[in-house]
Amino acid sequence: MKHMFWRVSLIALVCGGALSPTAQAQISLLAKGTLTGSSAGPNEDLSGLKGTLENGVPANLLGGLGSGIAHVSGDTFLAVPDRGPNAVSFNPLVDDTVSWIPRVHMIRMNLEPNRGTGLPYTIAPKLVNTTLLSSLTPLVYGTGDGLNIGSGKPKQNSVFRYYLSGRSDNFDANSNSSDARDARFDPESIRLSNDGLTFFISDEYGPYIYQFLRSGERIRSYKLPDEFYVAHPAPTTDQELATNMSGRIANKGMEGLAITPDGRRLVGILQAATIQDTNLGGDAAHLLRMAVLDVLSGKVLHEYGYLLTTGSGVSDVVALNAHEFLVDERDGKGLGDGSKAKVKQIFKIDLNNATDIQGMDGAAAAKVAVNKTLFLDLVDLLKANGTTADQIPAKIEGLAFGPDVKEKGKTIHTLWIANDNDFLQDYAGPGTNPNQFFVVGFTDADLAGSKYVPQGHGSLFGGDKPF
Repeated sequence: MKHMFWRVSLIALVCGGALSPTAQAQISLLAKGTLTGSSAGPNEDLSGLKGTLENGVPANLLGGLGSGIAHVSGDTFLAVPDRGPNAVSFNPLVDDTVSWIPRVHMIRMNLEPNRGTGLPYTIAPKLVNTTLLSSLTPLVYGTGDGLNIGSGKPKQNSVFRYYLSGRSDNFDANSNSSDARDARFDPESIRLSNDGLTFFISDEYGPYIYQFLRSGERIRSYKLPDEFYVAHPAPTTDQELATNMSGRIANKGMEGLAITPDGRRLVGILQAATIQDTNLGGDAAHLLRMAVLDVLSGKVLHEYGYLLTTGSGVSDVVALNAHEFLVDERDGKGLGDGSKAKVKQIFKIDLNNATDIQGMDGAAAAKVAVNKTLFLDLVDLLKANGTTADQIPAKIEGLAFGPDVKEKGKTIHTLWIANDNDFLQDYAGPGTNPNQFFVVGFTDADLAGSKYVPQGHGSLFGGDKPF
């Protein structure tokens, strides 16, 4: 039977106060699938962890793994959950966080042409392995004193292996939130290095960008702009907001991370405006700051501003080429929130000729935010393919380019999109909020003049003007 490509026409928007050329893109939904267990059992990962966490949740619960995804090779990806299953009520003095050990999953998607009806391709995600994240040097853990809970130190710690943890009180109160000795870690995006030997993960607590060996040991912490950090870290969102006048808003730190095709630059973006920009009001309250870092030296090269359009925040960013990126802007509505999805949009931005906002306050920076055009409205695409708005995941968070496929001799690029289900697999009934993956197809013509350069294929600046 001949396959039908469902297509949605999207008119590019003029956004952020800067004129952008109008373009039309036609994007196809190629496949979708779920991952609900492993060879260890239903809703279990391959960490080998036993027992339960402080809130009674299994230590090896498989969930939230769409916070960030990264392409490895073929149809194999890395996926990272966030700080753990804190959607289960436990202790509000630590925002219900527990001593969850952050981890990275390797997943084989098993992408195949569909020989039957439905979408053009099928995927059958299979968990290959799970890697726990740790430090070779000692970390600072919460004692639990005054919180009616024990220490935040994972019992799996050993000499030369100190595990990171999702618990919010695992920090040094005598330092600002940039301290890489803090054990607390809330992963949000992941990118693989070009040599495949290491990966980078962005975090909301610090915010941090860490580099890890593929075996899970942290080998580097990158210094971000000072205005991203809070002076007084605290175990709850309310405490941090009450005691800080600047820095990232709690639980809305470094949400998205991209790596340029040449592997030499990282681009991290905050989920929301900083405290100081939010307090200015107006457009400044919708300004998200981006930091561009040199991978080798660790130097912050640039800082740019991104203005939200209709979403409440940004969840990921991925590099199209050396200077153009796709940005995942969304709200929190949809499956998992008990509501109907509204805003799950992916915008294209260009950092060439963008204004560096280092040293600018939010009001000034908002006036020179990067140009953006709408690339994909995921809600429209999924609804056109039979998914009702209440079944579209609320937290569309992970973006990664995957392998090209061929359709009638034409090269189709693939964009893989994943959700963070907050470890709430059984929301509204068993199996109703699984870890999901959506495969979107696009051609060069859909990029409206932009060029897609796969990672590892870019020269120093991808043949383009450096930003």
